Amino acid sequence: MLDRIALILVIIGGINWGSIGLFKFDIVGWICGGQDAVISRIIYTLVALAAVWCISLLFRQNEMLVADNDENRA
Repeated sequence: MLDRIALILVIIGGINWGSIGLFKFDIVGWICGGQDAVISRIIYTLVALAAVWCISLLFRQNEMLVADNDENRA
C-alpha cells in the first residue's frame, strides 16, 4: 500500500516537473496558491520523501518477483 502511494506521489512530481520544464508552469503551485504556500511546500516534501522511498523499490524488485512466483506455484 505504501509503495503505491509513493509511486502516485512520484508520478505527480514527475508530471509537475515536466510541466515546469516544458511550459514554465508549476501545477502544484498553481493549485495550492503559489510555491511559497504551506500546502505546496508540504506536497513538495511528500513527493521528495516518496522519491526516496521509491529508491528501495530498485533493490526490492527481485525479492518481490521471487515472492510472486512462489505464491503462484502454491
